[in-house]
Amino acid sequence: KSKGKKMKKIGILFGMETTFPPAFVERVNQKAQAQKLPVMAEFLSVDKVQQANSYEYAVIVDRISQDVPFYRAYVKNAAICGAAVINNPFWFSADEKFFNNALAEKIGVPVPRTVLLPSKVRPDDTSDLSFRNLKFPLSWREIFDYVGFPAFMKPHSGGGWKSVYKLDTEEDFFEAYSETGQLVMMLQEAIDFDAYFRCYCIGGKHVRIMQYEPRNPHHLRYVADFQVSPELLATIEKYVIALCQGLGYDLNTVEFAIRDGIPIAIDFCNPAPDADIHSVGAENFEWVVETMADYAIERALNHKDGHDNCTWGTYLRGAAAGNLPAFQFGESQKNEAVATEPKKATAKVTAAAKTTKIAAAATTKADDLTIIEGVGPKIADLLRNEGIDTFAKLAKTKAEKVKEILTAAGSRYKMHDPTTWAQQAKLAADGKMDELEKLKKALDGGKVK
Repeated sequence: KSKGKKMKKIGILFGMETTFPPAFVERVNQKAQAQKLPVMAEFLSVDKVQQANSYEYAVIVDRISQDVPFYRAYVKNAAICGAAVINNPFWFSADEKFFNNALAEKIGVPVPRTVLLPSKVRPDDTSDLSFRNLKFPLSWREIFDYVGFPAFMKPHSGGGWKSVYKLDTEEDFFEAYSETGQLVMMLQEAIDFDAYFRCYCIGGKHVRIMQYEPRNPHHLRYVADFQVSPELLATIEKYVIALCQGLGYDLNTVEFAIRDGIPIAIDFCNPAPDADIHSVGAENFEWVVETMADYAIERALNHKDGHDNCTWGTYLRGAAAGNLPAFQFGESQKNEAVATEPKKATAKVTAAAKTTKIAAAATTKADDLTIIEGVGPKIADLLRNEGIDTFAKLAKTKAEKVKEILTAAGSRYKMHDPTTWAQQAKLAADGKMDELEKLKKALDGGKVK
């Protein structure tokens, strides 16, 4: 224990899981002891839950409250008292799959064509008058023409493959729809995929892309060997980070079906994603335990007593700030807004305002290099570390120099081909975005098809 520093406790709240919780607690405590950090982890214990009462945990890793309303109320109360709850219980209480698809479209992540359907059976305590604003019958022909068949019908806010129907015809649809009762459903285009990946994302920044075959039995779903390009994997990583930062998930899994070389996001609303060693496999299990331990320790060390220690997605932060359209997102994890308490000490507020302006100025000077075909978030970071942080600078950098940077970064990056990056960057620097898009369509991972 570090002398003079208050011990920060990390509690994990869980249900039937048997492998991840004990491994996580053990790993956190091993790291804390080895590094002499004022942090400890344990299985969380819930007793008396008193409103607005202070809590002993700096961080709560929540693995069960999505299924237990009592725990959901408990973690919300803990959050308002200052606990950093992973995942933010206020957000995933309001989250649902149909909204997620809409958000994905707004930030440029491909998703299946999807429509929302009213429940087949009216909710309790409602009548025909409760639905006087709903057109009846719905424009089924337009809906079917838009989504197409085969299709899937699933609850708009559910999970775990509950009440999911595979539909091949309109007759299949109406037969299945008649069985859905009061569930609000969505009808979604079926994606005939060439490859499939499930991706862990922790802290909106750490990504592990896993081979995944959803058509296999559950215990064999992580046994797959799809052959794809490094550039496609870089695109997947970029999309994973964009989605998780936009939604505000600290721990999430995002699934992608690859169709004609395009990753299409299928499922990305998982408040407690599977982390059992028997299903995800030893290597993936080791990664999620190690990375979650590091992230929980990071959150504990950054915890501030009496403050809001939950993370919020860029969608909510941008909308709440009132200065951005709700669907415009930036690099939220790298450029956190400077938070100040409403105090009379205006000097501190002025200092914070100056810091914000400096951060904003720095942000406007750099360009989003991931616009370049073949450049993902990791490669953009490599380039920025070498001082290549704008389209203009990349346009003036020879491909040989970029290749040296990639080769020095390791085998994961040296396979990338930067031949056309300067050409693309020149178009972006000159504002010729239409021409850039035409060029990108003729490229595959940054090189001519």
